[in-house]
Parts: sequence; structure tokens; C-alpha cells
Amino acid sequence: MAGAGWIMIQINVSQLCKEPIGSERKYRISDFVNIMEDGSSNSVNGSVKLTRTNRSILVKAKLDVILELSCVRCLDLFNCPVEMDFEEEYFPVENIYSEHSSEYNESGAFTIDNDQVLDLTEAIRQYAFMSLPMKPLCRHDCAGL
Repeated sequence: MAGAGWIMIQINVSQLCKEPIGSERKYRISDFVNIMEDGSSNSVNGSVKLTRTNRSILVKAKLDVILELSCVRCLDLFNCPVEMDFEEEYFPVENIYSEHSSEYNESGAFTIDNDQVLDLTEAIRQYAFMSLPMKPLCRHDCAGL
């Protein structure tokens, strides 16, 4: 397994972009992300597989996040584990795969910056929000206030 060390949420993909289509890298993720945009840091752990395609890097992630939520019954804060599985394509800001220097500018697309760094932060934040329980409970038998 290439690149099997623990890494942060930002991954330099410059070498992978130079390799043939279908080349892969697998990583273990262990870092902190401000998911709720409240200044707090949330622990993110799991695995990520990057695959080079003809025009992008395909990211397949299986991550666990711990979010601090407020119980809808008693209003106490509690740690809520959230599991996320997602698959997203990241496109280079500049087309590094062909001679034509065209930018990929689809609105909402995840991108690889000019330094060839792929940042998973926004994808993790979005998928964590989608994985939140509709009515978070600290315990199933919470009696409330």
C-alpha cells in the first residue's frame, strides 16, 4: 500500500498526477477539521484512496468524525460519532493532463490547487453535515428537561 502513513487533510498529488491513468495511493487520515465553523476542532480518522483518472483525481473516503452536538431533549452537549463514506472527483485548477491550458470551472467542483494540493476539508465538512442525525439524542432513553 503506497503512502500508508498517517497524513493530514491536505494531500500533495503532484507525483500521482504524473503517473499513468489508474494509478492509486492509499492513506490513513488522522487530523482535526473545524466542521461546525464555530472555532472548535473535530477529530477525523479513517482511510482515503486516490485514483488518477484521465482528467481528475477520484477520492474514495471512509472516515469517522466526532461532533459535539446538543441533545434535542435535554439540551446537554454530547459527542456524536458520525461515519462517512464518500466518493468525489477533484479537478486541477489548470489542466495538467493535456497540452491545452484550460481551467476546470464547473461551479461547486472540488479542485486541486496550483501547488497540486488536494484539500479534503470542504468535502469532509459537507458530508459530515449530511450525516448528522435529524434529532440528535445524547441517549435513547434521555428523559429531557
